[in-house]
Amino acid sequence: MTERSRYWDRIKPLANRARRDRERFEPPAEPPDEERALAFLREGVGPAISLYVEGRTGGNAVAFTDVELSLLERSLNSWLSLYAQCYGEELDAQFSIREAAVALLDTRNVVDTARVLTHVPERGAPDPTPGRRETE
Repeated sequence: MTERSRYWDRIKPLANRARRDRERFEPPAEPPDEERALAFLREGVGPAISLYVEGRTGGNAVAFTDVELSLLERSLNSWLSLYAQCYGEELDAQFSIREAAVALLDTRNVVDTARVLTHVPERGAPDPTPGRRETE
């Protein structure tokens, strides 16, 4: 049996969900579909990054296995690619989970993190988060 961290039971369901989201995804007929894009961020990207940050900063840094890191990154990149497709953009996302975590810590917001990493929607486009103002 392969070694697993104490986070395996939280990583595996995320990976399964990302796989299901990829398999079931149909691009919007008239992009953008901001509601669905935000759902991929809040229900996928955010939890994946948060789990990684928790494991790395929670007092006793977790040694994620290669498989766990691979599943987290594959899930993250699947959701970021689906997010971009909700805006009518094709993106073969290939970000490391660490890179995404640093972006989240810098921006403090999963929407801004996605925009920084993917450049979707383009800078200057309206902010898709209700009640927030675009800041340069």
